[in-house]
Amino acid sequence: MFNGILIDKNDAGHHAALTAIDESQLPEGEVVVRVSHSTLNYKDALAITGRAPVIRKFPMVPGIDLVGQVESSTQPDYEAGDRVVLNGWGVGETHWGGLAQKARLNGNWLIPLPDRFTPRQAMSIGTAGYTAMLCVMALERHGVKPGAGEVAVTGAMGGVGSVAVALLAKLGYTVVAVTGRPEDADYLTNLGAAEILPRSQFSSAGKALGKERWAGAVDVVGSHTLANLCATTRYGGVVAACGLAAGMDFPATVAPFILRGVTLVGVDSVMRAREDRLEAWARLATDLDLDKLGSISHEVSLAEAIPLATELLEGRVKGRLVVDVNR
Repeated sequence: MFNGILIDKNDAGHHAALTAIDESQLPEGEVVVRVSHSTLNYKDALAITGRAPVIRKFPMVPGIDLVGQVESSTQPDYEAGDRVVLNGWGVGETHWGGLAQKARLNGNWLIPLPDRFTPRQAMSIGTAGYTAMLCVMALERHGVKPGAGEVAVTGAMGGVGSVAVALLAKLGYTVVAVTGRPEDADYLTNLGAAEILPRSQFSSAGKALGKERWAGAVDVVGSHTLANLCATTRYGGVVAACGLAAGMDFPATVAPFILRGVTLVGVDSVMRAREDRLEAWARLATDLDLDKLGSISHEVSLAEAIPLATELLEGRVKGRLVVDVNR
């Protein structure tokens, strides 16, 4: 038996609870991992609260991230004792995820945990930080260099935004953080932001083209915010879009793309190829200031993750929530 958060749905409604789970209930997979830490992400919060149909089948253990040690494996790439990390691949949605003390997984979903990271540090990064690194890589691959000009990061108080600010600042970019909580400006300044802008400047309908400002941008918000970023990106600039916290709509025109040559890059982290995952985690091991992780994240227990899901969805959580599944 092991402890985990189990979500079920029946005539009484949607219900998430911390419960004891028999190992025989684990889904199929080649590798059994004894999980040490997971995270609480926006998608996990939606799953726990039932506010969106994230879960595709019930019952489900949520948790799109996990880190731990291999307990047993029938896949030759892994053996007992190996430290591994997982992000995405539908865990917590279609396959039992990381908010439990054990997981049985497809070995192809795992990658080795870089030696530089402790398990807690790895989950302080988690899917949010890994996604942030993919966004930075997208900007680089499309030619946005540190000296090119300002780079905007929206949703900067959240997990993706916090890590993106820290990464870009350490790499030498001039980072402008956009947030709905300007009272926490010191947090973003400490991560390396050169300027803080209120979310309200981006959240309403704007012009098809605005004054050129951004050499690049990382957007986790979508909707009007993404449209306004594109409209104010400089000629040849790049916007990496990875989130939809404000909605899936994109109320924009083609003007930024055909008149200024702006590139809009979609960044998916869930089904990303193994090669990109390995590169992203290797880059995180060299390009992320680990001293910043203490301010980016804090640790909670499995039981605390359930009520915190509502707080996260209501924008009352700063940075990353690391879940110690053994607490």
